[in-house]
Amino acid sequence: MAAGLAWLAGLALLHRCERLPTTPELAALALAVLLLGLLSRRHWLALAACVALLAFTQGALRAQWRMTPELHPAWEGRDLVLSGRVDSLPIAITGQGGVPGWRFEFAVESVGPAGAALPPEIPRRLMLLAYGGAQGGTAPAAAAQAFAEAPPISAGERWRFTARLKRAHGLSNPGGFDAELWLFEQGLRASGSVRPGGSERLQAAPWWEIDAARQRLRTAIRAHVADPGMAGVLAALSLGDQNAISHADWGLFRDTAVAHLLSVSGMHVTLFAWLAAALLGPLWRRSTWLCLRLPAPLAARWLGVAAALGYALFSGWGVPAQRTVVMLATVAGLQTLGLRWPWPLVLLGAAVAVTAADPWALMQPGFWLSFGAVGLLMAAGGDTSRTWRDRLAAALRTQSIATVGLAPLSLICFAQLSLVGLLANLVAIPLISFVITPLALLGGLFAPLWSLAALLMQGLMAWLRLLAAWPAAVWWLPAAPLWAQGLALLGAALMVMRLPWRLRLTGLAMTLPLLWPAVPRPPPGEFELLAPDIGQGNAVLIRTQGHALLFDTGPAYAPGADAGERVLLPLLRSQGVQRLDLLVLSHRDSDHVGGAATLMQALPVAELRSSLESGHPLLHAGPPARRCEAGQGWTWDGVRFEMLHPTPAHYEAGLKPNDLSCVLRISSASGRRALLAGDLEAEQERRLAQRHGDSPGDLHADVLLVPHHGSKTSSSAEFLAAVRPAVGIVQAGYRSRFGHPAPPVLARYQAAGIAVVSSPSCGAWRWRSDGGAASCERALSRRYWSDRVAPPIAPDEVTGPDWEGG
Repeated sequence: MAAGLAWLAGLALLHRCERLPTTPELAALALAVLLLGLLSRRHWLALAACVALLAFTQGALRAQWRMTPELHPAWEGRDLVLSGRVDSLPIAITGQGGVPGWRFEFAVESVGPAGAALPPEIPRRLMLLAYGGAQGGTAPAAAAQAFAEAPPISAGERWRFTARLKRAHGLSNPGGFDAELWLFEQGLRASGSVRPGGSERLQAAPWWEIDAARQRLRTAIRAHVADPGMAGVLAALSLGDQNAISHADWGLFRDTAVAHLLSVSGMHVTLFAWLAAALLGPLWRRSTWLCLRLPAPLAARWLGVAAALGYALFSGWGVPAQRTVVMLATVAGLQTLGLRWPWPLVLLGAAVAVTAADPWALMQPGFWLSFGAVGLLMAAGGDTSRTWRDRLAAALRTQSIATVGLAPLSLICFAQLSLVGLLANLVAIPLISFVITPLALLGGLFAPLWSLAALLMQGLMAWLRLLAAWPAAVWWLPAAPLWAQGLALLGAALMVMRLPWRLRLTGLAMTLPLLWPAVPRPPPGEFELLAPDIGQGNAVLIRTQGHALLFDTGPAYAPGADAGERVLLPLLRSQGVQRLDLLVLSHRDSDHVGGAATLMQALPVAELRSSLESGHPLLHAGPPARRCEAGQGWTWDGVRFEMLHPTPAHYEAGLKPNDLSCVLRISSASGRRALLAGDLEAEQERRLAQRHGDSPGDLHADVLLVPHHGSKTSSSAEFLAAVRPAVGIVQAGYRSRFGHPAPPVLARYQAAGIAVVSSPSCGAWRWRSDGGAASCERALSRRYWSDRVAPPIAPDEVTGPDWEGG
């Protein structure tokens, strides 16, 4: 037991490290493992320490191998000729402007001429995007559907692409999705886009390859199932192609807590293994020759594991399937050896085997949810029922145990809890696991079964939509401290075990710090500014002790995908913001209002202020709307808010949207200020400075949201002289195609002694007016897989004494 826990602890320690050990440090670790191994026979502590260091060292070596070679920043954004193999099923995507395309993994075999004496070092596996067909170009709107139905690129084919690459760099926000971790877990150390006209198919996929067979089956499903949504669900269940499910359907499955069923999960792999063993065991017994060489129960057990392995390989060898196959093989091995371990030891042994095969499984919510579910059911006791009523009651009890026991873990992993999950899973688990999934698999032999599976799935989704429409169907909670998370997990275990009710009620009390966490708020008269990492766009959250204001909502990345859903909603919920007292949209550009519609649908918004034209659809989206005008002002919790621009004359003059940007100043009781300037350009900056330059309420601010993301058309010298900020915040995309922030503008800030914080290198930036140290999310959450290379801008970013990090 101690050795197993030590193994997991060693890996957990590795995953908390900001960097990997150097070569001398690895040599020292290897020597320590050897010495502790020699002492392990004398004391169990030496054995535990030896195992923990062994786990740490081998995990570090494997991580180092996975991370090399790295793409050097000098090769980012340059045309490179890459030859290799399409290593995954292409996934249909939609780019900006509705351009259809495909995303796929690419195993690099060689790098062609790159205009240099030595070819660049390229990661072994990449994520590539091809728009408008493999040959490049933009597909006409009328051809988008045809393009999506007939991908020009197939899994298993060998291609030569001309592509532009960038490092594995993602957004970094509190409570947000860690794209860099996901890419690292998949072994993808760079991404890129295929250039128009630079593609050539070198070799078709061999017919016998698994990937080619999976591609043919997916095409057949789409041909036989008319509803694209249902075709996507069946492809996910049979092929592991989770990306085939539409974004809206995934939202429904998450809100009703059945998302775990809509992938090739551990439950499906285990069911497949059990069915294979149940079918092949009796056939094995019919042969005396086979039984004399291998007992039928033992053969059935290992044939089930082999069937699970085959199913997992055909379904794409996803991480949940890998984890389940290793777990099944471990349990089968223990039974074959005749080892009758207690259930905690069996579970721990399976966890060690899974993490030995995949050291990064510990960082995946699915690992903890699957092992947590099995552990809870084992701890709650077995099922000894005989009648059908007893079995039905046992099934309801099992589902209740899983729902109640895993609720704290779900809150920790996803910050949400579906209050209708129990009702949804009572129908979904048996229907998907025992009916729809087998029909989806058997449809490859008899296609009409796919139509039956689609019909049943449509009925299930109607039930799920009914549940999701209930008031408070989903409960969102802010992030709780680690001690509250651990206490809640222990309490959940006590609640489901066969213990006296007093102990169970104690377990319920232990979950309260997780269910009602204390949300830190600024003191009266002060405010907190949080500038998230949203890519090319603006969004700034201002919080006082009892109010929340959001200035702009970031960009729309593609049809159906925007910063409101992907960044701002998770961030607001993790910070405990349940409603917005005011939403300010500085002007109409899509990189400032792209997430507004999503936010207004998902969160209560008390008021909207903007410079949008009267016919803009966002003005009629729900909350009361007002035009922002200079002279407007209000006070929240002792913090003063003032609108400085535009004036009524500016609206009458018909200025372009950038020059109509709302400019908001926030002032704390202690005298510290922030100025949010939207996309205001140089001429209006100068006029604003003239209006406020010599007045008692001048433009001076401690923090400035750099106008227009650092564009050459903004941040005039007169404006900077009037504002005199200590820190300027640049919200821009990684390697922005607009060149933001522009080098001449950075030079202007540097000459004025103003520190510049850039979101691609800092992540989300947090600052408090009460004098607390500012922080960068990348510095707070840095791990060894995090990208450490800042985008190439000049001059180098400067930092001031008022902030820390990045």
